[in-house]
Amino acid sequence: MADTKNATLTFGDKSLNLPILKPTLGPDVVDIRKLYADGDLFTFDPGFTSTAACESSITYIDGDKGELLYRGYPIEQLANKSSYLEVCYLLLYGDLPNAAQLEDFNNRVTRHTMVHEQLHYFFRGFRRDSHPMATMVGVVGAMSAFYHDSLDINDPWQREVAAIRLIAKLPTIAAMAYKYSLGQPFVYPKNSLDYASNFLHMCFAVPCEEYVVQPALSKAMDRIMMLHADHEQNASTSTVRLAGSSGANPFACIAAGIACLWGPAHGGANQAALEQLREIGSVDRIPEFIRQAKDKSSGIRLMGFGHRVYKNYDPRAKVMKESADEVLDLMGIHNNPTLQVAKELERIALEDEYFVAKKLYPNVDFYSGIILEAMGFPTSMFTPIFAISRAVGWIAQWKEMIADPTLKIGRPRQLYIGPAQRDYVEIKGR
Repeated sequence: MADTKNATLTFGDKSLNLPILKPTLGPDVVDIRKLYADGDLFTFDPGFTSTAACESSITYIDGDKGELLYRGYPIEQLANKSSYLEVCYLLLYGDLPNAAQLEDFNNRVTRHTMVHEQLHYFFRGFRRDSHPMATMVGVVGAMSAFYHDSLDINDPWQREVAAIRLIAKLPTIAAMAYKYSLGQPFVYPKNSLDYASNFLHMCFAVPCEEYVVQPALSKAMDRIMMLHADHEQNASTSTVRLAGSSGANPFACIAAGIACLWGPAHGGANQAALEQLREIGSVDRIPEFIRQAKDKSSGIRLMGFGHRVYKNYDPRAKVMKESADEVLDLMGIHNNPTLQVAKELERIALEDEYFVAKKLYPNVDFYSGIILEAMGFPTSMFTPIFAISRAVGWIAQWKEMIADPTLKIGRPRQLYIGPAQRDYVEIKGR
């Protein structure tokens, strides 16, 4: 990145020259780092919709084109040709691995899938009906009390160990949270299974009978994980970066990301989309629902459509739609009413002038809930699966930030609108 030109900001009797930085892809960026020091000014940008808070070489999104790149590779190519752990390697280290590198990485992750046996006791402190995300936030945060040899963020090797541990153990922790909610015994990981198959086995196997993971379901789960692996500076990733900027240990940072992801506007969106499709119930009810969605006074919003960044068809949604057909066909669900509603709702919305004008295209959440439900997961597990998938993105972003020599603790400023200074009044005089 290099300065190509300057922007001139004139206010009052002052004039500032602000460098304009040119990225590899995307719009130019005005460098305002010295705006306060030189001009005694802040910028006001609620939601940070026009502010770049960091430099990153991991993920790029072009919302207008509907484009998502991991380290420069289009998500569609990776989804069709790659695997989740190969994508993990790409996000962590910058390039696709060769055969030997991938085998070594797979082995390192596989041999860290078990959790400390004492962690099992943590689950007993939660009510049986606790949301799995509540359990995950607590247990992942507690990992810092068990893995003391990977807490020093200034040691590159300890950062590497923490990264592998988190990628390896999050599926185990999520599966344990699921089993605990069912009252079933925990199922230990099996090193003979691949990453996605191992997770499915830990969720659905029971000691009293054999459970064989169907390859098509494993492939679909692997693809779901891959599509959710990273998504630039979203709310949970920004939370991880902000927590990490203080020097917090990696387990605490990822726990913070999981907590942020839990919000219905972020990781809970696929659950909301599925629940809305169920509420519609049948294709013949779609026209009435569309009418209500257009009426601002109805309070009904079209879930699974539109995105904060994408103003075109979410590229992940196209891949997810293919997986939905494959999984439901495998499960023998040929006339699934929810899928029928989803497809018809998508067709109408893509042709309706109102939704086209607002650029409300299907997003990744629209079909992912249907797939996970068909696999047998309750809606409460949708967001934990998202957390497993996104963990590698959080870790890659965290590692990139820690290694940045310009790292500073995050400290957003504010536009203060409270009272001006005033003197204290004794209680009898108020």
